[in-house]
Amino acid sequence: MSRSRRPRPALHAGLLLTVAGALCGSAQAEPVDVELILAVDVSLSMSPDELAIQRDGYAAALTHHDVVRAIEGGVHGKIAIAYVEWAGADVQHVIVPWTIVANAGDARRVAEKLTLSPSNSARRTSISGALQFAADLFAESVHRGMRRVVDVSGDGPNNQGTPVAEARDALVARGITVNGLPLMTTGAGYAGRFDLAELDAYYRDCVIGGPGAFMVPVNDWSQFPEAVRRKLVLELAGGGAGKARSLPVVRASVEPGGTDCLIGEKMWLNRSWMWDSDR
Repeated sequence: MSRSRRPRPALHAGLLLTVAGALCGSAQAEPVDVELILAVDVSLSMSPDELAIQRDGYAAALTHHDVVRAIEGGVHGKIAIAYVEWAGADVQHVIVPWTIVANAGDARRVAEKLTLSPSNSARRTSISGALQFAADLFAESVHRGMRRVVDVSGDGPNNQGTPVAEARDALVARGITVNGLPLMTTGAGYAGRFDLAELDAYYRDCVIGGPGAFMVPVNDWSQFPEAVRRKLVLELAGGGAGKARSLPVVRASVEPGGTDCLIGEKMWLNRSWMWDSDR
């Protein structure tokens, strides 16, 4: 004799609660104007002084009245921000997890977190690793931004991990904008051997992309605080590149550029000078 299976009330109730909880959680996602990830290069090409300039520059920019005013002037009057330091393909450290910034007090608290401990540098440069990490970080966000932006700063081309253009395109396909801050400062010694003279063209053609994407090249560390502040205001205002002041603002290439997006990988593979006794 066959037996019919009756519904299991406890199991069905549990499923209903799970589904309801998921729908409720989605509905309760906090709306913000921008979900912004600041992805900052801490590879060995950076000296301790330069690492400190970066931290201080971001801290000063976040608390600047122009940036706070841009945040407060948004539709929701608040943003969600995360600060990540990166180097090689498997080196990403979240210094500031997702945090709501709605006023000057919130901005100061984020800035204070950037001053608690110094940056730790690591080998290699994987912009693609930073972008892929950013994708995961967005997936974990409990906020709902009108826009999602990754702000990448770095002083060299990708030389490890997935090709950078491939990682960039994956984010753009999800509606995420990648902006850039190429640091065209001159390195010295070992690190300086990997400098790319046209890093700005590399960032324009290979790194930035998505709706309204732009970059602000930095040619000297003295320009860094202004560059960060200017770029943050543009990102938060959502008005595109706008009119440049003392620093140029460059949009992403519409047509494919002439830059070799694998130049960093090729430079790393062709590092025969490391074993040249004359150098």
